[in-house]
Amino acid sequence: MDASEAVALLMSPPGRLDPYPTYERLRAHGPVVPTAAGFFVVTGYTEADAVLRNPRFGVMDDEERDGVFPHWQDSPAMMSISQSMIRANPPDHSRMRRLAAGVFTPRRVAALREVVAAQADELIDEMIRAGRGGAPVDFLGSFAYPLPVTVICALLGVPAADWAQFRRWASDLTGVLEPEITPQELAIADAGATELRDYFTELIAQRRRDPTDDLTTALVQTHDADGDRLSGEELLANLVLLLVAGFETTTNLLGNGLFVLLTHPESATALRDQPELAPGYVDELLRYDSPVQLTTRTVRESVPLAGVELPAGSWLLVLLGAANRDPARFTDPARFDPGRAQSPPLSFGAGAHYCLGAGLARLEAQVAFPLLLRRLPELALAGEPIRRNRLTLRGYETLPVTVGAVAVDHGTPAGAALSTP
Repeated sequence: MDASEAVALLMSPPGRLDPYPTYERLRAHGPVVPTAAGFFVVTGYTEADAVLRNPRFGVMDDEERDGVFPHWQDSPAMMSISQSMIRANPPDHSRMRRLAAGVFTPRRVAALREVVAAQADELIDEMIRAGRGGAPVDFLGSFAYPLPVTVICALLGVPAADWAQFRRWASDLTGVLEPEITPQELAIADAGATELRDYFTELIAQRRRDPTDDLTTALVQTHDADGDRLSGEELLANLVLLLVAGFETTTNLLGNGLFVLLTHPESATALRDQPELAPGYVDELLRYDSPVQLTTRTVRESVPLAGVELPAGSWLLVLLGAANRDPARFTDPARFDPGRAQSPPLSFGAGAHYCLGAGLARLEAQVAFPLLLRRLPELALAGEPIRRNRLTLRGYETLPVTVGAVAVDHGTPAGAALSTP
């Protein structure tokens, strides 16, 4: 299979559902592969890391977007993504990122550990009630979505009564992040983006009338005090981004990760007995089945990479999921090995666009997995999970589980089982 055929397979429904065999077909052509005029695919870890850190590579700017999507400003979904920090180059990216970065400092994230643990405990209680008598429980809907959405909504100041509706809106909107999108898929993404933009337009107005101690208020006040620091469109786009990115990636990490743990019972037992291993486990889960599989870059200045000359104006498809399984960097990369000494996975990117909420996502997973395994020692898969047919954001639509006949209460030492109420 030549490289162009492999890319076509990767974009197809079967290729999106399980991209890893196709990554290896592409890797056989080298770590940087030309697949069409002005289009290259990056599969190597060293090369992907270099692209993400080198300012010669940037994200698509408005002028480039005009050439590819002439009517992008008519699309609420494209506007919501393109005017946010995720699609901005320096100095605009640096300006926008600084305004939100204070909420995600290591000290502030660490202070959320007890809040995350308490929320996770409550969600497990609800799973136990819903799973009485062996009834299957959807892990995505009952835990993997509500845990991170609760945390990010609290930071943004979104009222709890509104949280449930965000999952569908965000799922629809993120279709625009796929490397290819049909007009029908774009219409769905636009509908989700419109709902989110309308919601945040009203929240912005509320925070102007009634300021509170949250990130939305802080960004609104920054915009109102100095529109050069944050324009009105940037304010709206970044609020949408922070909400969606604040839970979408973590939801996928929790779903992908639990499936891996439940299909590797020896590893799950080790983590249950030694929760201090959680940081290494989470990094390996991120590497093994990354919740974010790819990103894109354009070439600002001609530059060689892995012996391949990349002309200015070229496009790069950077396959993070492939880089995380590069045998040149990871021994036996297709094996889940939480004890491996490894380089950090590229699941959250690298360089200037390194995910602002990476520390928070890691914290939530490091708290959640040992707690789930300790409190639900009989947690098991219940039927076949359903994958979302997405490539960029890899995760499950549903992940049915059974909680078992016993559960460990809050604060009860591992191994001391209590009957399920």
